[in-house]
Amino acid sequence: MPDMRQCSLLEDYRKLGIGIVLITLALTAVSALAAETNVVNPPLNPVDYTKRTYCYKQVGDCKIHADVYRLGEEKSRPAIVWIHGGALISGNRANLHPAQLDKYLSAGFNVISIDYRLAPETKLKFIIEDLRDAFKWVRQRGPELAGIDPDRIAVVGHSAGGYLALMTGVCVKPCSKAIVSFYGYGDIAGEWYSRPDPFYCQQPAVMKDEAYAVVGNGIISETNSRERFRFYLYCRQNGLWPKEIAGHDPDKRPKAFNPFCPVRNVTKKYPPTLLLHGDKDTDVPYEQSVLMAKMLTRHQVEHQLITMTNRGHGFDGGRRVAEDPVIAETFDQVVAFLKKHTSQ
Repeated sequence: MPDMRQCSLLEDYRKLGIGIVLITLALTAVSALAAETNVVNPPLNPVDYTKRTYCYKQVGDCKIHADVYRLGEEKSRPAIVWIHGGALISGNRANLHPAQLDKYLSAGFNVISIDYRLAPETKLKFIIEDLRDAFKWVRQRGPELAGIDPDRIAVVGHSAGGYLALMTGVCVKPCSKAIVSFYGYGDIAGEWYSRPDPFYCQQPAVMKDEAYAVVGNGIISETNSRERFRFYLYCRQNGLWPKEIAGHDPDKRPKAFNPFCPVRNVTKKYPPTLLLHGDKDTDVPYEQSVLMAKMLTRHQVEHQLITMTNRGHGFDGGRRVAEDPVIAETFDQVVAFLKKHTSQ
């Protein structure tokens, strides 16, 4: 599932007939994992901050990391937990767009960008477990390591990260103060994911052997490998994503997906939610956010759906996104929403 940084290239790839390239797989390779004591002072202007990388969890030999972006030494700032996309099969915590990070820091938030185990090597049940453990770590260690107020935490996610952000309203207790989902989805077992996708079926078919050649036997929690896209493309062309990610066939065991679909679990206690989605999204249907908004309305949950007219998946990415006045205005709305709900 496409992510952010190279979204400016998306239309070019479509025109060439190559199809949507999984953006998170095309990002600049991340260097070796930073040690917990490593401190970086990136030259972002006008915000000065420190960046530290921590291991918040270990499963076997797999260390799962979080990057903490901290302003100053104060210990009472609100926090954003940021969750990357990549169809739950790729990507990493470094996918946070620098311009967006700068927006959040400039607004006074400390930011924690998390990794989680990736599918299909790890099934969804355990990815959700990582999500819970990440928030538990943030609440317990955040005041000391990230200078945050544990009672003023919001969550932001993009694409599959948007899905996980919506899942936090179901599986993370206590709930965050606010959820922001960029082109996320509330139903992972619907026909849009469990049937061959018309858009992706326009691309040359990926053979099974080629797709599974990039799947390993060991646990991983981050990747930049371009080849992971071939597995995703195979899943979309054959309607196999829910089965490969969750380990269940939605046709044979539809109820097994109930705990993993936010749209099926909204209650009046669900956190205030901001949904952003392009109405020309060919990867995650715009209707996914519409359905989530309807369910939030039904349960009288404070929310807003921002429709990005004539925009596709990853509309907020690309090298020149900071120059786009529509995106700039949209992020002003995002920041205002986050500040409103983390002010107390």
